[in-house]
Amino acid sequence: MLFVIHALDRIGALPVRLANYDAHKAFLSDTSRFGVKILMSGPLMSDDGEKMIGSLFVIEAIGRTEVEVFNRADPFAIAGIWEQVTITRFIRRQG
Repeated sequence: MLFVIHALDRIGALPVRLANYDAHKAFLSDTSRFGVKILMSGPLMSDDGEKMIGSLFVIEAIGRTEVEVFNRADPFAIAGIWEQVTITRFIRRQG
């Protein structure tokens, strides 16, 4: 199954995001222990492209529980960077 994680940063979270970036990147390098596979991920940007404002992931997993556990273990989540996280099942039609 595919899932999308759409996470929006808290206002003023950029310094905390940058301070935790290396830990976040290392965490994403091996997701096998969570039973998920990242198909695509990256930062959400402000309309002017100047500021990171969140994160987006397209995840393949057996079920929602695996995605939730994976997301809660992310260093960005632990650091409280994200104000709002939405996890939604996704069906790929194209691409």
